[in-house]
Amino acid sequence: MNYNNKYFKPVQTSINGETTDETIFHYKQSGSTITANYQGGTILKGHLIGIVDSEGHISMRYHQVNTKGELMTGVCESTPEELSNGKIRLHEEWKWTSGDCSHGKSILEEI
Repeated sequence: MNYNNKYFKPVQTSINGETTDETIFHYKQSGSTITANYQGGTILKGHLIGIVDSEGHISMRYHQVNTKGELMTGVCESTPEELSNGKIRLHEEWKWTSGDCSHGKSILEEI
């Protein structure tokens, strides 16, 4: 599974998450290293970096600045699903490493 130059947006997230359907992620991949820049909704600017395994699972770290001016950080494990239309859906389990250190789940879909 290759994520290079793919765009994703959230279709579902836990109430304690900051992403919305206006948040757009732009992924880049080189070998097993993945990065993404993202923004939109309540996120002014965000970045993630991670490692992709041979099955497309992503282990990542992220940081972002929200519209409140807060710097937020977290960790995430993402499991891909290939949809019937060939697009990718990412099932994510994440945890804040800042703020209240709560955890949640999100689903992102390729656009």
